[in-house]
Amino acid sequence: MPVLTRISCALVLVAAAACAPAAPAPDAAPADAGGAFPVTVTHAFGETVVPAEPQRVVSVGFTEQDILLALDVVPVAVTEWYGDQPNATWSWARDELGDAQPEVLRVADSYEYEKIAALRPDLIVAVNAGLDQEPYDRLSAIAPTVAHPADGPTIFGPWDAQTRLVGQALGKAEQAEELITGIKDRFAAEAAAHPQFAGVPAVFLQAPYYDGSAIAYQDGLSTEFLTDLGFVVPSDIDRFAPEGDTAQAYIPLENLGVLDGADVLLWATEDTTARTELEAQPLYRQLAAVRGGNLVFTDGELAGAIYFSSPLSLPYVLDRLVPLLEQAVVGNPETVPAP
Repeated sequence: MPVLTRISCALVLVAAAACAPAAPAPDAAPADAGGAFPVTVTHAFGETVVPAEPQRVVSVGFTEQDILLALDVVPVAVTEWYGDQPNATWSWARDELGDAQPEVLRVADSYEYEKIAALRPDLIVAVNAGLDQEPYDRLSAIAPTVAHPADGPTIFGPWDAQTRLVGQALGKAEQAEELITGIKDRFAAEAAAHPQFAGVPAVFLQAPYYDGSAIAYQDGLSTEFLTDLGFVVPSDIDRFAPEGDTAQAYIPLENLGVLDGADVLLWATEDTTARTELEAQPLYRQLAAVRGGNLVFTDGELAGAIYFSSPLSLPYVLDRLVPLLEQAVVGNPETVPAP
């Protein structure tokens, strides 16, 4: 599912949820004392107190189940974002889920408040849920609720900041920091082991096209998985971004030549049909990276892992993507379109 669509879904959800009646936030309590409860977590809507170690955790955001599972907590409910995976859990997180079968919540016109309340949660995690004040208040009336970081976006913000908040709420701040450090160290190690990646211009794009345009991701959160490996995102694509949009550029097909500023093109293709649609475009076939085989095509699983950008999906991205990037830098003839 493209990021364009996932953000649009979130905005619709927030707009509808804003109609919910407000309720008071929980009272304040002593600050986190090295994992001892009660703990106080500061986020975009102030402070949330978690009085005791959570036993029944509900994830109402799009990717928080991965954070919980990475911290050895199996939620009683998760949210289906996209992919229709069993238990809304992708392959990279299934070992951590084990035999559990959490309730699956759906992203529709509003949060499923009645279903959430019936689960009797003692913590609601919403660090990647796109909350505004009214739905936050309503969720907080059900159980202590932790929203997105105060200094970050409401949705799809930095994975490490989200992980840090969840770790604090679970009384596992130290474990969360170790998890974050381990993943960042692994990216650094892969970058050091692949000096051929350093400084190479690369563009990450969705496929197939959307409304006559190729969607490319600008330098920022959506491309950190590339830049942390040493690649750079050329700024030439920025001029095709809508005003105020710092994440996605919409490149009309007649302007695909701008992609010649990249030595490597990474396409988030969820099936072979998307690649076929790309190769049907004459201007695509003329790109230097295409003629040289400096291409990566994902499958649906790898595309999903990149979009999730979670503590569990990022190691999967490294395992699967780095070998493909090695081939793309030197040129992989298997990716060159047939005559």
